[in-house]
Amino acid sequence: MEQREPPKSRSKSESELDRISNLPSDVLEQILSHLPIREVARTSVLSSKWRYRTAMIRHLVFDKQCVSTKKRITFVDIVDHVLLGHIGPIHKFKLSHLDRLATWDIDRWILHLSRNSIKEFVLEIEEVCCYSIPSYLFSCEDMIHLELFSCLIKPPPTFKGFRNLKSLVFQRVTLAQDAFQNLIACCPLLERLTLREFNFTHLKIDAPNLKFLDVEGDFEDVIFQNTLNLADVCICTDTSVGQRWACDSTHSMLVKFLVHLPHIQRLKIQGFFLQAAGSAFQEISADREGHSALSEVNSLYGNWIFPFSQLRFVKMSDVSDVKAELDFIRFLLLNSPVLEKIIVKPAYADDSWELVKQLLRLGRASVHSEIIFLDP
Repeated sequence: MEQREPPKSRSKSESELDRISNLPSDVLEQILSHLPIREVARTSVLSSKWRYRTAMIRHLVFDKQCVSTKKRITFVDIVDHVLLGHIGPIHKFKLSHLDRLATWDIDRWILHLSRNSIKEFVLEIEEVCCYSIPSYLFSCEDMIHLELFSCLIKPPPTFKGFRNLKSLVFQRVTLAQDAFQNLIACCPLLERLTLREFNFTHLKIDAPNLKFLDVEGDFEDVIFQNTLNLADVCICTDTSVGQRWACDSTHSMLVKFLVHLPHIQRLKIQGFFLQAAGSAFQEISADREGHSALSEVNSLYGNWIFPFSQLRFVKMSDVSDVKAELDFIRFLLLNSPVLEKIIVKPAYADDSWELVKQLLRLGRASVHSEIIFLDP
């Protein structure tokens, strides 16, 4: 009787590969989306099944890890190869490259993405001087998250906004004042906005669903309109806004800034913005008889009592031991009944101990609030 050979035992690595291959498709996609492109490419040689899966990955990230061991294969070759072999929609595309790239390469990649239902687009190109965003990016109606660095932005006249955009990041961008305002106003679902080193001087924001705002730059004023849902604000500026607010005899700029933050929960301010706010508020407090500066606040709150009913966290940097800034901190403490923590970081080490003593003497509306002092 013919004897059959016993089946060969599979290696441990083969068994593990089978277990991974049998995972649900959505789980495999999540795993692949968190791997560098180089590692994703390696999985494509495992089998035709894996090759098909890697060609359908919807999150593509091209960064410094995206390099080839072969000298003749460039970064551009890798991006081209992945996009050419890709199947189906691309939901996320991130290009983060420190070396110079030809603008026509970036243009054709964006053109390709505009035809693939792109939802998240991140462009970090440090060495390109003001890369001009092509008009077809503004046709991406499904865009949810957009990050642009070192770019020239000029929306076409036909642009009606990103109707689904929820998160926007601009850093070192060049953009006309009216174009920025129209862009924000035409993104009705916008919830998060981050601005760094922008070129326009008047920051006007009209965003009814905005919850998070992080601004750093040299601008003259900031105007909120229809932003009553703002809950988390971080703002830092150089001297321009401070000088403008200091010359504002009616103090309406500070009042208009505060009045549109009734639901603020986290507030971070630093740089000259803190000094300007402190100086303006000190004069407001000393001139209450006129009531003109507080009329807008009173129309919303009824009086100047507990305007920050939801404020729980405050962080202030570059604080000096001056009466104006201490008055502003005192105002926040006395008008924030649910405040839990206020973090203060002084500008100079010499005044640290005196500043600590001044802060500990301040009264507060919240019995649970604590003041945390950081070394400069």
